[in-house]
Amino acid sequence: MGYALGARVSGVDLSRPLDTDTVQQIKSAWTRHLVLVFPEQHLDPETLIAFTRHFGELDNYETQPFNRHPEHDEVMLLSNRPVNGKLPAGAYNGQNWHTDLSYTPRPAKATLVYCIQKPSVGGDTMFASMYAAYEALSPKMQAFLDDLEGVNDVSLISARRDPAILEAFKRLNPPVIHPAVRIHPESGKPALYVNDRVRTFVGMSDAESKPIIKFLCEHSQQPRFVYRHRWSVRDLVLWDNRCLTHLAVGDYDPSEIRHMIRTSTMGDYFGRFENPRSAETANTSAAATSTEVAQAASMLHD
Repeated sequence: MGYALGARVSGVDLSRPLDTDTVQQIKSAWTRHLVLVFPEQHLDPETLIAFTRHFGELDNYETQPFNRHPEHDEVMLLSNRPVNGKLPAGAYNGQNWHTDLSYTPRPAKATLVYCIQKPSVGGDTMFASMYAAYEALSPKMQAFLDDLEGVNDVSLISARRDPAILEAFKRLNPPVIHPAVRIHPESGKPALYVNDRVRTFVGMSDAESKPIIKFLCEHSQQPRFVYRHRWSVRDLVLWDNRCLTHLAVGDYDPSEIRHMIRTSTMGDYFGRFENPRSAETANTSAAATSTEVAQAASMLHD
């Protein structure tokens, strides 16, 4: 579906159990193309969860509980559909270039999004191959980046968040450190792991880091590395967070509904907190936030 990445998969019904050979073919295509589009699927939260299990341990979204489906912790709502006259917390999710959950010690592996309702115009999602972005850098820049680590900061997720919810996100997710270049465990290929949610590089000042981050973000977002998916209702899109970034394009009439559900799997790599004491703080916040989430949800949905 695109030069750099993306393929359409037909002839499979994901609402039914799949045999081992079919699952393996899908996984092989996913490793090769990074983004797979399954058109005309008829899914609900249960069947989406069942298909997602083929790609690993499901995330229950403890790190971002405000967007959970009311009946399924493993399903996130990506929706601007008002609830009792109020926008849900996930109304403007993902409107900067990112890789899912990079602000956590265990970033997402697979993400799956199913389209239930879309605007008449716009609301696309763009994906950039970080394999291609890395390969296009000079050998000297590659060698420089191979030894760098980036500080990923949840406060950079979006400027359009409710301030109270953003504060809760920050308590749940202290800044974490990941390498600037990751080696994909299945393909063995290096992928740039720097995006709009990287604040600085370890061992460098912010003044030194910011121009490099800006360059790498602009470099990786070039059209030659990008596939733009124009959603159709009943599309399921599966992508690999270990080797790409993506952006939810906010180019649609906000009075029109963009309603999707999402699942993801836990990654096969662990980063570390910028502050070693943050793990204890995050765990304490997670326990306290269960009550806070219920209160915030009530505030949003009452």
